[in-house]
Amino acid sequence: MSNHDLVINRKMARQNGIVQPLLTDLYQITMAYAYWKSGKVNDVAVFDLFFRTNPFQGEFTIFAGLEECLKFLENFHYSDSDIDYLMQTLPDNIEPEFYAYLKDLTCKDIKLSAIEEGSVVFPRVPLLRIEGPLIVAQLLETTLLTLVNFASLMATNAARYRMVAGKNVSLLEFGLRRAQGPDGGLSASKYAYVGGFDGTSNVLAGKMFDIPVRGTHAHSFVTSFSSLADVRSAALRHAGSHESCDLLQRAADWRRRVATVLDVSPEEASDGELAALISYAVAFPTGFLALVDTYDVKRYNSHGARINGHSGYNSNCGSNGNTISEPSARSAYGYSTVERTLRSGLLNFCAVALALNDCGYRAVGIRIDSGDLAYLSVLARNSFEQIAEAFKLNWFAKLTIVASNDINEDTILSLNEQGHKIDCFGIGTHLVTCQRQPALGCVYKLVEINGQPRIKLSQDVGKVTIPGHKEAYRLFGADGHALIDLLQRSSEPAPVVGQKVLCRHPFQESKRAYVIPSKVEHLYKECWSAGRVRVRSKPLSEVRARVQASLRALRQDIKRNLNPTPYKVAVSDDLYSFIHDLWLQNAPIGELS
Repeated sequence: MSNHDLVINRKMARQNGIVQPLLTDLYQITMAYAYWKSGKVNDVAVFDLFFRTNPFQGEFTIFAGLEECLKFLENFHYSDSDIDYLMQTLPDNIEPEFYAYLKDLTCKDIKLSAIEEGSVVFPRVPLLRIEGPLIVAQLLETTLLTLVNFASLMATNAARYRMVAGKNVSLLEFGLRRAQGPDGGLSASKYAYVGGFDGTSNVLAGKMFDIPVRGTHAHSFVTSFSSLADVRSAALRHAGSHESCDLLQRAADWRRRVATVLDVSPEEASDGELAALISYAVAFPTGFLALVDTYDVKRYNSHGARINGHSGYNSNCGSNGNTISEPSARSAYGYSTVERTLRSGLLNFCAVALALNDCGYRAVGIRIDSGDLAYLSVLARNSFEQIAEAFKLNWFAKLTIVASNDINEDTILSLNEQGHKIDCFGIGTHLVTCQRQPALGCVYKLVEINGQPRIKLSQDVGKVTIPGHKEAYRLFGADGHALIDLLQRSSEPAPVVGQKVLCRHPFQESKRAYVIPSKVEHLYKECWSAGRVRVRSKPLSEVRARVQASLRALRQDIKRNLNPTPYKVAVSDDLYSFIHDLWLQNAPIGELS
């Protein structure tokens, strides 16, 4: 085994401490006792874990969470303290032998088959197939659902952001402070990366999952400085020599020169902001990326002191990325966000960036956290290009522009229409809380017991289960794109490339079509059996690449944001007949009088 594989396996061995057998619903354990009491210890069951509807009004979902499911199976064991707690919690009539039975339970007799993590998946197609002792398989239900539901929802949400942003724009996850608790925040960071984000602000996620960590500074850093006198040390060692650069003096000189190029007054800019940016640049000369929308310049004098008691920070102008004309963008307190960003934030940033250049360092760029993001990004890019031309510094025109501030999928689509110049989006609340749809709705249904198929009937046809032990195949069309997912009984031969296959809607008799596949992909892999993981643990970077490869296999009309084309999921002719025969056997016969 290579060192790389050893590292991967060590990472897989790390399981979230709260993922344990007691992370379940009480009724799983009470059912387990009832099964045990009924003598069903040796019964063998098959359960399917699947969902019924794609999230976010889309037509695809990304499957994620498999690795955590395998860790859970690997570490499944009731500890002494777990047994003690259950003895105190369950009714007094529970026989002591049941607790001894639980104490010895493991997943060694469970077999789990799954679609590859990071794959595009669709409603009704089981993501996991769990086979084994009924009691053990039942006890796994809630935990497997919680591990798959949010992971898949988050990965899907992130993948949608990646598609609307485009491949040339970076995406950073900034949602930890708004996430649903610490574990929700950690999971969100992990699966945002899987779905296509480039990095996270979450340091623990970076350590645990080897995700690139990114971040700048907050408005509080800027507002903690009130004048140039707050710069304690502006000395910076020149990158190419042992000489020392006075960043304060150089930045002050550059501010006057840049103001002429940008046609603004250096007297209106906040000295406190300049002091903050100088101090940050001294601390991070090779990673200088500054927040530039802190101050409303009309509210501050040349020493950075507030004039009239109003807070200069104003974040309500175009905060959703909507186009706002310059006159209507003016705040009640003076200059608009656009004006203050140009006259203070941008001016001070450019001055410090040029001073850093004198000292042998190149700034990274800026972050905009309020205002009309499209207009501001164009303004910033134009300013950078003006300075690049004025001072013959070609690299300056390409400085990075990062935008944040409550961005969602629709915001990015709107910004795209407005021709923004943003290089990177920092996205928090809407991403990590999945505000458009807070749950995926995966379910865990019994489809076979002791070799006998089981079907759940409902007046809502969408809730009728597809019974029995099944296999799933993805059939590709002549253009190389995925065409249809086909469920078959496991006893049926697999579809063959070039041979006609009859594909049927599971519940609508007239909906059927022949498919001649150019490629057939068997979707299930045996991932766990005989007490061992049967697949290689993959680093998140590989799962992330799988997401993008799987999405490329879909036609564009299936992935589009507005009115996407539904992807077809079908059953074989044999399975169709099997479903409906079983349905008739189990459906009650009415009586008319």
